[in-house]
Amino acid sequence: MTVRPPQSLRRFDLASGVNVLEYELMAERADALGRHGLKVEKAIAALNGYGGSRHEPAERERLLDEAADAVWAFLIQREICGLRDSRDAVRRYGIPKEVMARLGIVRKR
Repeated sequence: MTVRPPQSLRRFDLASGVNVLEYELMAERADALGRHGLKVEKAIAALNGYGGSRHEPAERERLLDEAADAVWAFLIQREICGLRDSRDAVRRYGIPKEVMARLGIVRKR
C-alpha cells in the first residue's frame, strides 16, 4: 500500500530514503499514540463504571492499577512524540487524581 503524505509535509523530499523513513516513523508514532489513547479511554470508562455496592474493593484497586498503567504508557508515548505537557491530556481524558497518584508505581504481581 502506498501512502501519499499530506500537503503540510512538503518539507520532506520523498526521493530521499531518509525522509521516507522519517515520514514512516512519524506515522507510526502518531498511530501508537492513538492506540494508547484508546486504551486510556477504555480503562477510565471501566473505572467510572465501577459500582461499589456490587463489586469487591479489590476489583476497584485492580481497575485503578490498570488505568494507571494505561495512562503511564500513554504519557510516555506523548513524550516520545514531543508532547511534554500532560495537563491537556489529563483534562481531555478526565483522568482522576487517584489514577495520577499511582503513575509509575511498580506493583508485585
